[in-house]
Amino acid sequence: MMDKDRIAGAARQAKGAVKQAAGKLVGDQKLQAEGTADKAAGKMKSAVGGAKDTARDAVKRK
Repeated sequence: MMDKDRIAGAARQAKGAVKQAAGKLVGDQKLQAEGTADKAAGKMKSAVGGAKDTARDAVKRK
């Protein structure tokens, strides 16, 4: 089972990618920067979820 942080992180990364692309398309640097920030935050949250998954799997193996 995947940790909810991984799922939320992936969703935020996708949202950020859309914002970033839209910002590039219309020449809106603020929107593009928001997209970049959302992608970075999503990657971080996904990494936290991955660490939780690893820890949970290690506990289950004992």
